[in-house]
Amino acid sequence: MPEMTTTPAEKTTTTATGGPGQPEQKPEKVRGLWGDAWRDLRTNWIFIVSAVLIVLLLVMAAFPSLFTDADPAKANLAKHYLQHPNYGHIFSADWLGYDAQGRSVFARAIYGTRASLLVGAGTTLVVTVVGGLIGMIAGYFGGWVDAVLSRITDMFFGIPFLLGTMVMLNSFPNRSILTVIMALSFFGWTQTARVMRGAVITVKSQDYVHAAKALGAGTPRILFRHVLPNAVAPVIVVATISLGIYIGAEATLSFLGLGLNGVSWGNDISDGGNSIRIAKFIMLYPSIMLSITVLAFIMLGEAVRNALDPKQR
Repeated sequence: MPEMTTTPAEKTTTTATGGPGQPEQKPEKVRGLWGDAWRDLRTNWIFIVSAVLIVLLLVMAAFPSLFTDADPAKANLAKHYLQHPNYGHIFSADWLGYDAQGRSVFARAIYGTRASLLVGAGTTLVVTVVGGLIGMIAGYFGGWVDAVLSRITDMFFGIPFLLGTMVMLNSFPNRSILTVIMALSFFGWTQTARVMRGAVITVKSQDYVHAAKALGAGTPRILFRHVLPNAVAPVIVVATISLGIYIGAEATLSFLGLGLNGVSWGNDISDGGNSIRIAKFIMLYPSIMLSITVLAFIMLGEAVRNALDPKQR
């Protein structure tokens, strides 16, 4: 018998339920951890508000001239000594007044954003890389490697964070942004290492890790292709929250005279303390900028934590 053929018009498809004559339905794409997290974040008002604030701060740090044309270092002591704010001149040099050296408070608040964000982001990057590697090696290999690295972590964890940083920075007369980042990172990696170690211990017992070992995959491939992507979520949460904490730590060090040499919110808050009885605005506005920045990153970290960990919802 001749083979029967059908034309395209005669072909029919079946649905997932087996009904004839219906177009075939594609299975719904399964979302992973990050897909579910993004779906939750984009409808979370805390994430939206914090993200908008952070984007505004990033633009302010990258392009401060968009917000003011005043020079933050220019001082006119004879003309602008402790001149009070002129709230009628929005975004002008005299909008928020002048400090005891005749410098624009508004210009210094805008330009101080760059230093604070660079210190916070740089410290977070170094701490995440160094602490993440130490924690991943300790958690994956275990045994004496874990014991040695854990005891080293405990030694650094026992040193007060700010006190150790102050002692280290006190030996540097000229403190640049890189110097402050290195000092904060030297004492700040311990929490990240502990979080990564715990996550790796949980992940390395999963079946896909054992399967990779059985297939002959090398240790670097297992660590960076299988373990790290599945253990990095809690580290990202810690890093996001810690970024705001490091910005606050830099301001604290600058307030104590051990931070950056230059335009900084901490330096301006410290200078404003000398004139707080007659010119409270000098301390007020850098403090507001610092509080908003720290709050934005902490809110972002909380939103990311809730999205990545369903138990926190």
